[in-house]
Amino acid sequence: MIPQYYQFDCPVKILSGHKALVNLPYEANLMGLEKAMVVTDPGVVAAGLLKHLNAAIEGTKFKLGAIYDKTPPDSSNHVANEVAEIYRKNKCDCLLAIGGGSCIDTAKAANIVISEETDDLMKFQGADNLTKPTKPLIVIPTTAGTGSEVTLAAIIRNVDIDRKMPFMSDKLYPRLAILDPIMTMTMPPKVTAATGMDALTHAIEAYYGLQQNPISDALALSAIDLIFKYLPACTEKGSDKEARLGMANAALIAGIAFSNSMVGIVHALAHSCGGVAHVPHGVANAILLPYGMEYNLKKSSERIAALAPYMAIKDLPDNVNGRATAAIQAVRDLNKKLSKLSGLPLTLADAGVAENQLMEIAKASVNDGSCLYNPEDITVKSALAVLKKAYK
Repeated sequence: MIPQYYQFDCPVKILSGHKALVNLPYEANLMGLEKAMVVTDPGVVAAGLLKHLNAAIEGTKFKLGAIYDKTPPDSSNHVANEVAEIYRKNKCDCLLAIGGGSCIDTAKAANIVISEETDDLMKFQGADNLTKPTKPLIVIPTTAGTGSEVTLAAIIRNVDIDRKMPFMSDKLYPRLAILDPIMTMTMPPKVTAATGMDALTHAIEAYYGLQQNPISDALALSAIDLIFKYLPACTEKGSDKEARLGMANAALIAGIAFSNSMVGIVHALAHSCGGVAHVPHGVANAILLPYGMEYNLKKSSERIAALAPYMAIKDLPDNVNGRATAAIQAVRDLNKKLSKLSGLPLTLADAGVAENQLMEIAKASVNDGSCLYNPEDITVKSALAVLKKAYK
């Protein structure tokens, strides 16, 4: 059914392919940019990925004004303030995020601090609270999962209350995203698996969420197809260039889909698992995804059934309930395969969540904005029930 009304937006220019990175100076010149503030993390530096950046810009007008390489896995408002101060001190004219979701979200958050001329990032949490144009942001992902290179959102930890807070605005979209598989080749198997399952969760929740639309549907199904084809391959063999490029595209496509149609209960619970128990976001999504699908089965069986043909299922059932059940089992089977290949946890207990933390996670989840787009209503009781099923 076509929605009576919907909106769709993706203003990000996308470069994808082997050696796509060499186009960075040309694209920067088109935007009139000359001095970048790089936001990255210790893992990117240790993997030697900045050498590819330096090689791409060598001998060009595009320079690195400063490099912040201490971004933590769960970035915070304090880190955003630190990056903003370095940006101002070095008189940079753009932000260049190189890394996974935390680096990209940190660059977005620092952009808010810089552009709004504030020292209190948390005044702008929530949706559409930015008042001024932001600085140009270029993103080069080194993982394939978050899709943050094409989204209008950032998730940042408020260290003062120890909770992850959302920021959403069309002013947060990057100007340019560069997908080059050479930047993802060093991802360890467990990170590859977890980030890939993050992308799958984006696509699946985007497809059956309340704000789905024909464009996001097409993108979500395309992403699911790519993930089932390429995620096991690049988890098993990280040097598989085709699989790496396939997953980079899958994550980006899923990012565009969910940025427009939003996500649901799985993300609400995963955000809270991260905030309360410090479970990595992709790991939490992987564990919770089949249980979230089951929770929405009553109202969304036809939508969930429609996913099955894109999940590499050999013998598809010929009825809606059978296909919906098969789709959920396909996710479980993929998790098991990835666990064998990489050690990806299969339960919340295995991921380090204590049983006495489940109620706190459930209470935090119902206040997450993702709940608004979930087909089934979510209460503390129902959230706790899902968490208990995923616990052991």
